[in-house]
Parts: sequence; C-alpha cells; structure tokens
Amino acid sequence: MPSSALSSWDEPEGLAARGTLVVLAGRGEHGGVYERFGRRLAFDAYRVRALGDPTADPAVLDAAAKLLADESLPGPKVLVGSDTGARYAVQLAAERAAGLDALILAGLPIGSWTSGSWETEAAARTACTTHQGRLANDPDFRRGVLDESPDDLPELRLDLVDVPVLALHGTDDAVSPLDRALDAYAGHPAVRTVTFDGGRHDVLNDALHRTAAATVVLFLERLRLSAELPAIAEGAV
Repeated sequence: MPSSALSSWDEPEGLAARGTLVVLAGRGEHGGVYERFGRRLAFDAYRVRALGDPTADPAVLDAAAKLLADESLPGPKVLVGSDTGARYAVQLAAERAAGLDALILAGLPIGSWTSGSWETEAAARTACTTHQGRLANDPDFRRGVLDESPDDLPELRLDLVDVPVLALHGTDDAVSPLDRALDAYAGHPAVRTVTFDGGRHDVLNDALHRTAAATVVLFLERLRLSAELPAIAEGAV
C-alpha cells in the first residue's frame, strides 16, 4: 500500500459529522494501521482520513494539506501525528496549513533507539497483543524502521504553532522516553499533555487505546466549543 494511499472512516448514516481528523502515520506504518482508532472516532461522528509514513513518501504531506483545505470536509479539522508523523504534523502547523484547527501528537520521537529484533520492536510499539498480531501479519507494514533515525526530520518548531495541541505519551515509551518528550513540550502553553500509565510508543494502538480515544474525543468536543478549550465535565474521573 503506498504511503500516500488514503484510509477513510465516516460517521454513521443519519448523523451529522462533527469534524475531521487527518492522521499521519509513523515509521513503517500505513493509514490502515489506524483502523481501530478510525472506527472508534467515526462512531462518535468524526470523519477520519489516515495517510501513511511521511518519511517514506513526501507526497503524504501534500495529501494531508489538501485534505485540511478541502471545504467539503467538516470542521473543526485536526491533524493527528504518530511517531515521526507527529514531527511532520508540527511542520504543517508551523507553516500555517490552511484549514487546520488543532494538533494531536502521539509518541513524539526524540532521539534514536535500537531494537535489535522484531520481538523487541513489537513490544516497544505496543502492549496490545491484538495490535502486535496485526503488525506481525500485515504485508504492508515495514519492520525494523524504528531503528532508523531519518536525517531530514523537520525541526520541532512548536513556537510557531498557533493552534491548540494535545500531546499523548506513554510513561513506558522506550522509543521516545517520556522525560525527553516532556522537555520538548515544556515552555509551550498551547500544548496540553496527557500521559498514559504503562503506555508504550504507539499510544493510539496500545493496550490503553480506548482511554486514548476517549481523551481525543473529549479534546475534540471542547475544541468544537472554542479554541480556548472550555471545560465540559468538571471533576470528571
């Protein structure tokens, strides 16, 4: 499957769409890897359009920009980036991509990491055995690329981002340690960080994927009210 190939999930028939999420996948992934996330968000009436790995195909970024600017897709429009996709999502936001209302960054990569084996990589990506099995049997998924640190990753210019940012990160992320990610987010008041106890690198497809999806939905519902993200449920558990 080409990295720029589009995977789509729409709101249930009879419901009005509440917004659009454009997903940039991480290293080795394609948009279809986010089927579980896409279906869950679509059930809540958000349209999801998932693209592949920008490090493998620069055309992904042009495709994402076109989706964000597509007036036929309902707003608010949110760019979701996982792993290196998060770095490219920040780049598009820093360049003031037309139509963009917010960012969601999952497992922001900081520095390099070496697995040494597929078993180690799979365990570092996710603690969810279902997702591990999907990756292991997916002919379009590329193993071993987490060991590669692309030399041309965009600079992390969060200081140029003027839309709300939700950052999701696992406390047990071996690929991008939490303390380093928090350091990268420090000093940027637009960033709201949520950490997942025991979570690993692929936060959206980890064992706590339901909690991650619920966190995203709450962020989206607040965004629909205002870019200031007013509270909806005070004292929520």
